[in-house]
Amino acid sequence: MLMDIKPILATLTRHRVSAVLITLEIALACAVLCNALFMAVARIDLVGLDSGVDEAALATLALNDCEGCNAADINGRWLDFLRRQPGVQAAGVVNSLPFAQRAGVAGITLDPEGKRFGGVPHFYTFDPGAIQTLGLRPVQGRAFTATDYQPIDNFLPANAQVWITRDFAEHLWPGESPLGKEFWMATSRMSVAGIVEHFAVPNPGRSEGGIAAAQWSVIVPVVTNAQSGTYVVRADPRDLPGVLHNAVAAAPTLAPEAILNREYSRTLTELRHGYFTQDRAMTRLLLGVCLAMLLVTALGIVGLASFWVQQRTKQIGIRRALGATRRQVVAYFQTENLLLSGAGIVLGMLLAYAGNQLLMHYFETARLPLPYLPLGAIALFALGQAAVIGPALRAATVPPIVATRGQ
Repeated sequence: MLMDIKPILATLTRHRVSAVLITLEIALACAVLCNALFMAVARIDLVGLDSGVDEAALATLALNDCEGCNAADINGRWLDFLRRQPGVQAAGVVNSLPFAQRAGVAGITLDPEGKRFGGVPHFYTFDPGAIQTLGLRPVQGRAFTATDYQPIDNFLPANAQVWITRDFAEHLWPGESPLGKEFWMATSRMSVAGIVEHFAVPNPGRSEGGIAAAQWSVIVPVVTNAQSGTYVVRADPRDLPGVLHNAVAAAPTLAPEAILNREYSRTLTELRHGYFTQDRAMTRLLLGVCLAMLLVTALGIVGLASFWVQQRTKQIGIRRALGATRRQVVAYFQTENLLLSGAGIVLGMLLAYAGNQLLMHYFETARLPLPYLPLGAIALFALGQAAVIGPALRAATVPPIVATRGQ
């Protein structure tokens, strides 16, 4: 049976400093736990991001200092070499790939006058060989035709039929069909010909839009010699390391006028692993913070409850002499902890919300979903009850004869 709340409140009033300190500790734990757990889950989701391609079968080769190269000449040499390698299924020219160098970030507007800002996607420029190599197909709309592949005018074709990801389409035109819709990047006009389910930007989670913009990609078809210097190759995953090794070894003689960028001349699996190294470390750190806060809070509750049991030994003995059962003594301390935890969690929820607003402002994190608040509350309520049970059981063992002893 639940003990009367009034004597519990009276006791807490006499120990105001200790009660306030443990309440503040629980509040801080709640605020940190909710935000840290949310950030950790977001990082875990980011590390598991669907790039939209078969990474195990793809590799990229990137050249530096090739601005003066003749595109037709150097593309011809590299594509011919790659396509002749044993096990190679396809190869093409790209400006970038997921987890590789950024090459086409620009803001877009939904009107030619530039008044309706639409966001900052990454523009991928792919030739026909790259589309085939990557195995890209729209889930809505149509495939690119030969006439869709155009030369680049400065940064992009002046008018282009493009594919965009479902995430970016939903961002631009929520609840509407994006097919046939238009948007602009400076003077370049884009018309949506198709939707791809997934295709990650080169720097997911670190772009201007943060984690929410990890899939904000625009795929622009261009002719093969509109660009040069970065290539994608598809091969059986068993043959791919050998293909990459041969290409790296042949680079000095194949393209002596350029320097191979070894950092980005890797399989996409390797690029992905390297890209998310910091995110995996951050996830471990955030989960460690969560565990540390829970441990410190539990130790604080245990320590305070043990101290109060020691201080109230005679009081407990009197209650036992007046007929209180061991179960009622345990319930007394559990109820006391419930009150402290409740006050701390209410304050902690407010602090969690305020902390999330600061993170959104300074670090562009997403808004804390409301379900994290009750989850944090439940975790701390359970922790408090589990932490206090040991001292409460020790209190229940105090014999009634203690009440007859002197101070």
